[in-house]
Amino acid sequence: MASLLRAAATLGLFPRRGYCSRGAQLSVPWCPWDSVGGNAEGELSKGFVEALKAVVGSSHVSTAAAHREQHGHDESMHRCQPPDAVVWPQNVEQVSRLAALCYSQGVPIIPFGTGTGLEGGVCAVQGGVCINLTHMDRILRLNPEDFSVVVEPGVTRNALNTYLRDSGLWFPVDPGADASLCGMVATGASGTNAVRYGTMRDNVLNLEVVLPGGQLLHTAGLGRHFRKSAAGYNLTGLFVGSEGTLGLITAATLRLHPVPEATVAATCAFPSVQAAVDTTVHILQAAVPVARIEFLDEVMMDACNRHSQLNCPVAPTLFLEFHGSEQALAEQIQRAEEIAGHNGASLFSWAKEAEERRRLWAARHSAWYAALALRPGCKGYSTDVCVPISRLPEILVQTKEDLKASGLTGTIVGHVGDGNFHCILLVDPEDTEEVRRVMAFGEQLGRRALALHGTCTGEHGIGLGKQQLLQEEVGAVGMETMRQLKAMLDPQGLMNPGKVL
Repeated sequence: MASLLRAAATLGLFPRRGYCSRGAQLSVPWCPWDSVGGNAEGELSKGFVEALKAVVGSSHVSTAAAHREQHGHDESMHRCQPPDAVVWPQNVEQVSRLAALCYSQGVPIIPFGTGTGLEGGVCAVQGGVCINLTHMDRILRLNPEDFSVVVEPGVTRNALNTYLRDSGLWFPVDPGADASLCGMVATGASGTNAVRYGTMRDNVLNLEVVLPGGQLLHTAGLGRHFRKSAAGYNLTGLFVGSEGTLGLITAATLRLHPVPEATVAATCAFPSVQAAVDTTVHILQAAVPVARIEFLDEVMMDACNRHSQLNCPVAPTLFLEFHGSEQALAEQIQRAEEIAGHNGASLFSWAKEAEERRRLWAARHSAWYAALALRPGCKGYSTDVCVPISRLPEILVQTKEDLKASGLTGTIVGHVGDGNFHCILLVDPEDTEEVRRVMAFGEQLGRRALALHGTCTGEHGIGLGKQQLLQEEVGAVGMETMRQLKAMLDPQGLMNPGKVL
């Protein structure tokens, strides 16, 4: 994949723009791109780098190769050009000035959080300036009576929940990685608790966004944190899942939830993928208020046993968790056991103590690294789809058969309570034939989900890897509407170019 993307850049498929015309050079003391003066590398000019330093300070700007390379990729296989510079703003005013500076000189802007994305969303396909927002890591305001909190983009999920520990509240959206919360907003993240508490789309009340030209937008109005509104267009929803292509999210007002009175987790092994997924559907149809219900195939369970020192049966398995009062949990547990038993479940193992539950979910959250250990030295390719719950057994069983037939090393794991699952495939990036087979598998899976009235991605986003599938999903009118929205907010096409559209 790395070699393919490098070749694409070389052939001009991700072209650099002619950012500085002769006329522009006459109006400013420097041109942002040295390439105008004959530098084929297209590096930022010394004058433009000095202008960046004037905004954030010299210590918060880097053109060092190590920093640029670090910010030129995420956890995906996608590898391409790094940014030309990395900056670390300390506050929203600096972000606004940086955006205005870059936009006025035609320099691409790439927002960066913790770099845990899986679709190449931070790759600098046209070079430019990477704005790393992790130094903006304050929790600005907690409104416990209103169940809301305002955070800066550098605050991570774990950091917020640690801060909330004594408040009786928590933020439940849990994608696994300790991602930045505003990065989770930008990708429309989800996770293990979505079946009970919803995704980021359901838990964002307001956003502060620096638009490409530097203007500051509060999507629901300055300081507002209401639960519902019928006032105008849903601007907040527009930016959730926009993947950094419309603006830089500099603060998010998030919905909080009460910490449940009691929590119980469990694992349950099944004789087949069909039995495990049928159990998921039946539990949901029976209105059992499950908080988490995760599926792991037998390959994934074997990997988790080895990586996290578990001792679970090597079989298709469900990880479950229930929240509520002690009395309610007893009823939920009884009903779940009955449904699972009817589908042939064995070895129902309950984890009632906090330490047991932490160990269980730590293993689930480490599934990516457990899978990578199945084939040391190779890269992981993770793709996800989401389908209506009624079509989940069909697609999961077919995907398992496809994976076996492909000869690829891979696992299936997913948030099956909302119809979302992932395939993690291990691939040698230098083996072009194997890369081709992996990409073909991902495209086939995406199209199968679309044929079942689902989506090509439930939580990873479009990024670089799923643009064709997005076109097939939303159609020509949908794509044109998105392009018009993008052109209105970012007429020069400089916000995270090359992604989504």
